[in-house]
Amino acid sequence: MAKDGKHKGRERKAAALTKQERARGRRTMRLLAFFLVVVVAFAAGFAVRSQTAFVQSLGFPVSPDEAAATSSSKNVKSTYDSISARVEEVEDLLSGSSLDAVDLEKATYSMLDDMLKATGDPYAAYFNPDRYNGYIKETTGRTYAGIGVLFSEYNGRAYVADVFEGSEAEAKGVRQGDFVEAIDGDSSRVWSLTEVVNSLARDEGANVIVTWMRPISLDAETGSEFTTTLLCRRYEEVNVTTELVNEVGYIRLRQITQNSSDLVKSAVADLTNQGATAFVLDIRDNPGGYLTQAVDIASLFIKSGVIVEIRTVDGVSSKTASGVTVTDAPLVVLVNGYTSAASEVLAAALQDNQRAEVVGQTTLGKGSVQVVRELTFGGAVRYTAAYYLSPLGHEINGAGVVPNIMVDATEDADTQRLVAIDTAHSLVARG
Repeated sequence: MAKDGKHKGRERKAAALTKQERARGRRTMRLLAFFLVVVVAFAAGFAVRSQTAFVQSLGFPVSPDEAAATSSSKNVKSTYDSISARVEEVEDLLSGSSLDAVDLEKATYSMLDDMLKATGDPYAAYFNPDRYNGYIKETTGRTYAGIGVLFSEYNGRAYVADVFEGSEAEAKGVRQGDFVEAIDGDSSRVWSLTEVVNSLARDEGANVIVTWMRPISLDAETGSEFTTTLLCRRYEEVNVTTELVNEVGYIRLRQITQNSSDLVKSAVADLTNQGATAFVLDIRDNPGGYLTQAVDIASLFIKSGVIVEIRTVDGVSSKTASGVTVTDAPLVVLVNGYTSAASEVLAAALQDNQRAEVVGQTTLGKGSVQVVRELTFGGAVRYTAAYYLSPLGHEINGAGVVPNIMVDATEDADTQRLVAIDTAHSLVARG
């Protein structure tokens, strides 16, 4: 009996151990099953992220939908490379399941504004219908009064290129380089050149309130602000002025207008008749204007060769000299940091063709062309459509034209002009 009791005790102990081992096994299987579930879930996450092939290689089943998504991943990627496709997807989702309607006009204005900013082009902008119709569209042929300021544009912002002597703006302390911050209290926009010019085209005798920002440089985004109330008047500013200085014909060209080449041609002829043996073409503070006129002015001095190269999405094209010059006398071109756009093209053409010595300061570096296109649903888009290159292929935009002889501006005397005239004399002596 004692032996039988011992034997039965050993059997009960063995059975208990077996039961414990089975329990441990079941726990292990449950843990393994949990791990496998986690792995499958993790793998499913990969499958959602176009990793179906990888999941299949591990032996996990993949649904037909996931497999189809994988096979068409390249097509999906190419489809959604366009903004319109992405917007369309969101629009479909909202229209189909959102309880809140999208304000079409507000969404369009906001989206297009951000889209144009995302290009990185400082001149790119979307003009909603009100802004476009009120400030961008060309005014009628009627003559308007102004405030006595010649405006230009830098990175999409209008600034003062020149202030007319004796003007209302000069009397109120407006200076070259001041940016327009607000007109009649409207500071809701970045004022472009076209908007400023059209907004300030008032009837004679009208008052306009302009808020200005005076930066330390044209690249600065902030500066001291001041506000002026200005009386609009009619100003007759001569575009071309001439002077004979010790047999050097001095020609000042304020801006490149529709008849500038004819005016410069006449000036050269008159000064030649007066005994000019060399010339200084002063295009300091010149904000540019018509490219065709800049080409024609360069052609007055250059017999042959490229005047400017123009880069667009279609490639690079060039404009060449007309072959009809008015003088082969030595020439000096006078420039500064406010020489811009088409006037930079003119300076670069004369420099690269070794037709002139360039004196002064590096030009602004605004060698680009902006266009404004109306949209069928209202408003318009402005964007950069072309860049100017010098005849030797040098970038003008962002770089400017570097003078052969650098001369800083001085307040007490027009040192730049004096150096330019002296340089013209030296070119004559050099033969």
